[in-house]
Amino acid sequence: MSNIVWHDQAITKVERATLKKQKPCLVWFTGLSGSGKSTIANALEQELHRRGFHTYLLDGDNVRHGLNKDLGFTDEDRVENIRRIGEMAHLFVDAGVIVMSAFISPFAAERDMVRGLLETEEFIEVYMNAPLDVCEDRDPKGLYQKARKGEILNFTGIDSAYEIPRRPDVTIDTGTLPIEACVGELISYMEANGYI
Repeated sequence: MSNIVWHDQAITKVERATLKKQKPCLVWFTGLSGSGKSTIANALEQELHRRGFHTYLLDGDNVRHGLNKDLGFTDEDRVENIRRIGEMAHLFVDAGVIVMSAFISPFAAERDMVRGLLETEEFIEVYMNAPLDVCEDRDPKGLYQKARKGEILNFTGIDSAYEIPRRPDVTIDTGTLPIEACVGELISYMEANGYI
């Protein structure tokens, strides 16, 4: 690493964001499988796009098809998955983009690590608060059923821990609220805090 030197860029993050007329940030959706992370992140991106903002959505399953296809679901691989996502999201934020990321991200230390990559107020932690029984009832991918049968190991909420955020920036009750209301809460937060 001694032969690697940081090369400063002529165009700054502030200049990129000013051109886009938005405050770049990372909206980090965390919660159990089936809590609505991908659904709400996608709906938020659609609303922001409709309003003319420059966005990008990083989804857990999609990233594991490419950048992180070499990783499994051990605790160590989950940590590396989030580290890579954090570094990639950091680049998008530096480009002036509003980024949504939908990852279970079960460990508080890794979410805090990603927050630490960004400047103050660039990381918005959104806890998708849906009880385990609601997530299991939804089970959009049939994963809980497989985990309960022992066909999937290290499944968050079943035989692998999920650490609830201590102080999320936004908590969304996805167990009861419809999609539009969830997006409305997020838009209100972003407007109130000057992101859009």
